[in-house]
Amino acid sequence: MKLRGVIFDLDGTLGDTLPVTLAAFRAVFAKRLGVEYSDREIRAMFGPDEIGVFRTRIPHDAEGATEDFLAEYARQHAGLARPFEGIIELLDTLRKRGVACAVVTGKGARSAAVSLDLLGLQRYFTAVEAGSPGGAIKPEAMRRVLAAWGIAPDHVAGIGDTPSDVRAARDVGIVPLGAAWANGTDADALRSAAPEALFERVTDAHAWLLKRL
Repeated sequence: MKLRGVIFDLDGTLGDTLPVTLAAFRAVFAKRLGVEYSDREIRAMFGPDEIGVFRTRIPHDAEGATEDFLAEYARQHAGLARPFEGIIELLDTLRKRGVACAVVTGKGARSAAVSLDLLGLQRYFTAVEAGSPGGAIKPEAMRRVLAAWGIAPDHVAGIGDTPSDVRAARDVGIVPLGAAWANGTDADALRSAAPEALFERVTDAHAWLLKRL
C-alpha cells in the first residue's frame, strides 16, 4: 500500500526540543513556586498542553505562568535552530513526491509554532494540530488531519518517539512508526509498543518511507 501522507510528532522526532521544554517548565516552577522539579517529575505532568499543566500546578495564575513559559521557551530555543540531521532531506523527499505532511503534538499551539519557526519547518506541513489543556488528544487530532486530507488511514504513516505516539497511530488505523534517534529516547519502551518499524537514525526512516511512496 503506497503512502500518501505522513503525520509527525514534534518533540524528539523533528527536533531535539524536549530539553528546551523541560528547561522552560523548570524555570517557571522555580520562579512561581520556588520548587526545583526533576526532568522525570516534569515529564510525568505531560498529557495536557502547557496551560493545562499550569492550571493544575499554578491554578491562581495559569495564564501568567503560561506567558512566562513561552518567553522562557523562546529564549532557551534560540540555541536550537536546526532540526535533527536528515529531517530536512526527508521532508524534501516527501514534498517532491507529493506526500502530505502534518504535525500532531501534545505541545500548545504557541510553543509548537515557536519550534517550527526556529527549526525552519513550517513550509513542509499542511496541518499542525496542537495539544489540549484537558489532556492527550492525539488520536482525535490525527483523525482531523485525515479528514482534512481526504486520505484513507492505511495510506498514512504516523511517526513519533514515545509508546503513546505508536498507540495513537494504531488507534486511528495509520501505520505506526517509532523514532528512536533522540538522545534519551527509551527505545525499549518504544519497541514494546510494537511499531510497524523502529528507526534509530533519520536516514533509516527515510529509506523505509521511500520504498513505500
